[in-house]
Amino acid sequence: MADWKSPNGITIECRQGDITDQRDIDVVVNAANAELRPGGGVAGAIHRAAGPGLAEECRALAPIRPGEAVITGAYDLPNKWVVHCLGPVYGRDEPSDRLLASCYRNALLLAEGKGSSSIAFPAISTGVFGYPVEPAAEVAIGTVLETVPRLSALRLVRFVLYSSSDLQIHEQVLKRLTAKLG
Repeated sequence: MADWKSPNGITIECRQGDITDQRDIDVVVNAANAELRPGGGVAGAIHRAAGPGLAEECRALAPIRPGEAVITGAYDLPNKWVVHCLGPVYGRDEPSDRLLASCYRNALLLAEGKGSSSIAFPAISTGVFGYPVEPAAEVAIGTVLETVPRLSALRLVRFVLYSSSDLQIHEQVLKRLTAKLG
């Protein structure tokens, strides 16, 4: 289990689990498709757990472009909000690292704007969008670390990884990037 606490008191942690079962988190992040519709992977799981009201609210907000994020209610999820991010398709949407960083930054700022104290991220773009897990983790964690000094409401940023291998990679990246901070 890898955790790190910033000088301004924000904890960043990595956990293995189900993004739809983060009962102690205000905001969960959806690795969405451009139309914000139910699909496979994270988007399908979030829409199934949230119920039909989520799809209804999303309809008016779509489409979104790679790197963009929008926020909705969480409906039947145990959270207050869902941030929907469209990550880049690796090898197609360029510059993929900047677009992926925008997803994380925009999600953090939307959660901060709602006064939320906690947010949980999946590994955006690493599933069917093909982004390799380690470079994606470096972008994700690096972006969170860069954004942390601008946050005041958020106190907890959690990366929720479905597989143990993804968890291990995220933990290693978190340790490596925070070791550079001293």
